[in-house]
Amino acid sequence: VQLQACGGGLVQAGGSLRLSCVASGRTFSGAHMGWWRQAPGKEREFVAATTWSGGTTYYADSVKGRFTVSRDNAKNTAYLQMNSLRPEDTAVYYCATSSRVVFRYRTEGGYDYWGQGTQVTVSS
Repeated sequence: VQLQACGGGLVQAGGSLRLSCVASGRTFSGAHMGWWRQAPGKEREFVAATTWSGGTTYYADSVKGRFTVSRDNAKNTAYLQMNSLRPEDTAVYYCATSSRVVFRYRTEGGYDYWGQGTQVTVSS
């Protein structure tokens, strides 16, 4: 699976962005997927995830109520809608997929494929 994340950019605090993750190669519809981010000087951290059907979603406490993860399996694409952005959301955002039976969405090792990342910068 090849993953291409896009949609990042520069936005003012309080603004919105929608990230997309387009998958190619192996079947995307059967894979769970997650969004992670890494700020300068920090470890990569979990942001949000969705099961293969999109029926169940998970969020980090820091983004709950502001971010929404979704997917369109017909388009092999997942999305991360980010609202009410804050300067602390500034990071490189990555998408990743998992075909594991047990989806350990909060663990980096629980994912099989990673995209290249897209930069999100939120100015104050």
